[in-house]
Amino acid sequence: MEILSNLLALIGTMLGTFGGILTANKLSNYRIEQLEKKVEAHNCLIDRVYKLEQRAAVTDEDKKVINHRIADLEQEIRSLI
Repeated sequence: MEILSNLLALIGTMLGTFGGILTANKLSNYRIEQLEKKVEAHNCLIDRVYKLEQRAAVTDEDKKVINHRIADLEQEIRSLI
């Protein structure tokens, strides 16, 4: 009888342990998936910011060219007057 109760206790302990391991594993996988989603969103944001910075650099260069052209035109007008 004592052996049977010890065997049942062992089986119960093993089931509880494996159940806890499976539950912890599922929770860890869920957390990893959520972190992966956050990282993907962050990476998309970084890509968008990089593209915006590239556009801003092009726009700044365009402004410099336009201002230089305006200055040249103003100089031509002054020379004609």
